[in-house]
Amino acid sequence: MAEPTAAAAGSAPGAAVRAEDLTWLRRGKRIVDGVTLDVPAGVVTGFLGANGAGKTTTLRLMLGLITGQGRTTYFGSPLEHWRDPARVVGVVMGGVAGHPRHTVAAHLRMVAAGAGVADNRVEEVLERVGLTATTGKRLEELSLGMAQRAGIAQALLGDPAALFLDEPANGLDPHSIRWLRDTLRQLAEEGKAVLVSSHLLAEMQHLADRVVVLARGRVVAQTAVGDLARMGAEVTVQSPRVADLAEAVRTLGGTFRLLGDGRASIRGISRFQTGDLAAERGIPLHWLDEKALSLEDYYLSVAEEEFRIP
Repeated sequence: MAEPTAAAAGSAPGAAVRAEDLTWLRRGKRIVDGVTLDVPAGVVTGFLGANGAGKTTTLRLMLGLITGQGRTTYFGSPLEHWRDPARVVGVVMGGVAGHPRHTVAAHLRMVAAGAGVADNRVEEVLERVGLTATTGKRLEELSLGMAQRAGIAQALLGDPAALFLDEPANGLDPHSIRWLRDTLRQLAEEGKAVLVSSHLLAEMQHLADRVVVLARGRVVAQTAVGDLARMGAEVTVQSPRVADLAEAVRTLGGTFRLLGDGRASIRGISRFQTGDLAAERGIPLHWLDEKALSLEDYYLSVAEEEFRIP
């Protein structure tokens, strides 16, 4: 089967990569439990979960590196049906793996040869990740940030239509994280399906277009990051008559909670609705603020069970 292209991937949004009912047991315990998720083309999908939630195991199942129940299709077909899998999906799991004494360029040329990719592609990907000045460095000499760049270069050798990265921001300095964010965003804009597993919620809020939340081996939520602003923003008000707002807020379907010092927390209605209610009733407001639901708040609400003691 001919390899897909990023352009072809972009023509079928929502259907680039699909995992269905993935299950994997270790000593009778379900480490991955019926996971179903989509990786659409043209967006960055964040795969969120605490350490030990089963993210890496799920990725390995999706890639066929371990065997379990369920199936994963890439652009409609299992990965093993594609003639050139390196052109279908690129993978970054912990930087770049190779002989520590090999140079970056030599390592990438070996990988390219094994994948049937022309040598000149090595120079292209090194330029793409900003490593043209370090091609002669040995793998053992690379910093953590450079190793992550080299890993992405390796994953991009086949110009794959999908890209999977497992905890790529771990241990990176702020400059490297910013570079990673910009690079993955650009790859998604080119039409690639990008899946990034992480437990760094603040960073994922800046990077991901949508998130899939894994808790104890199960998918507990999937949502677009852009929808968080419409999912329970909190309005905080302060007034000498703050309690007088309670009934009006509840009439509109909102929730009202006193905080003390004349302050209250309101959810379920916007700051505009809150201000209008106060004005209609002649209630003076000394403070009104609205805070959108953060990815961390959302994650903690849907993955609460992850933190319960069995």
